[in-house]
Amino acid sequence: MSTDREAILQAVSSAVLAVTRHLSVREVLQVIVRSAQRLLDARYAALGVPDDDGSFGEFVAEGLTDKQWDAIGPLPRQHGMLGAMLREGAPVRLDDLTKDPRFEWWPKAHPVMRDFIGVPIKDGEQVLGIIFLANKRSPGGFDQADEELLTLFAAHAAIALTNARLYERGRELAMLEERNRMARELHDAVTQKLFSLRLTAQAAATLLEADPGRAAVELERVQKLAGEALSELRAVIVELRPAELDRHGLATTLRKHVQLLDRLHPMEVSFDDAELPELDPAVEVAVLRVAQEALHNALRHSGATRVAVRLGHADGVLALTIADDGNGFEQGDSRGLGLASMRDRAESVGGTLSVSSQRGTTIVMEVQA
Repeated sequence: MSTDREAILQAVSSAVLAVTRHLSVREVLQVIVRSAQRLLDARYAALGVPDDDGSFGEFVAEGLTDKQWDAIGPLPRQHGMLGAMLREGAPVRLDDLTKDPRFEWWPKAHPVMRDFIGVPIKDGEQVLGIIFLANKRSPGGFDQADEELLTLFAAHAAIALTNARLYERGRELAMLEERNRMARELHDAVTQKLFSLRLTAQAAATLLEADPGRAAVELERVQKLAGEALSELRAVIVELRPAELDRHGLATTLRKHVQLLDRLHPMEVSFDDAELPELDPAVEVAVLRVAQEALHNALRHSGATRVAVRLGHADGVLALTIADDGNGFEQGDSRGLGLASMRDRAESVGGTLSVSSQRGTTIVMEVQA
């Protein structure tokens, strides 16, 4: 058993070392999977971290080629053996996975797995993830000693994973604090610029009849100050952009927001997107905020049964479309302020906003991208 203990200590040390090198959570997961695969001499190894949508937020594996991954398709959902392990929170060791009643199916391109061992990675009672291995290379399959070894390894892996998450969270908080500090400084600068703009405009108005030449000079200064204020306002927008945009980009952030609303509300909320180019950060913020405002209106006021959100890109133009099948509205009703705000956001990045409200409501924001 001393050899096994040395092996597990080496495997754990590599996972902990990944944390000390400031790698991402996903990279730490990959190190854990590779270590477990070597430790138990398995052909296949994987680790899944569940999300709140019935799927897996992270899923890494060893033993599969990129071509096999592409053929298998989307990440697994929390069904079959993986779902059972999440619910039960206990180790599973099988001579033949496919004969267990908890097994359901796998995609056609999925490799055939027989002998199987899986262990939850837990922090107290919370299941952080599941690590599982299949098809032991040496004859006889996985035994009790393998289960004990993997269980011990999973306990150490939980520490490594928790530390990696804490590190990433700390880094995000530090970035957010710095972003907020810069935003405050930019806000002060914009406020001073707008104050100067107002005084200069007042001076120009006073001089307009008495001294048109000086008034023209002051109006030129107004134009310059307005341009500077606009640039600094856009900088504020960028600095105050949601952290999700930094991590995931516009399409993924909006998709997650739509999925959350779809779960929370009785109406169907769907999302579709096309391949997007790299976007200006200010454009991403404006599009996200317009989408959120439009969805808020549709969910609260439209009486719709379906709301469809789409991000499209063609001929250098990014188009956001939010369409519902609700009652529509009159242009002068209480949602007018929301529409004005959305139009201002679109125009702040050089875009346009159009609204059609007859059979349901369709809002389209277009901007060069």
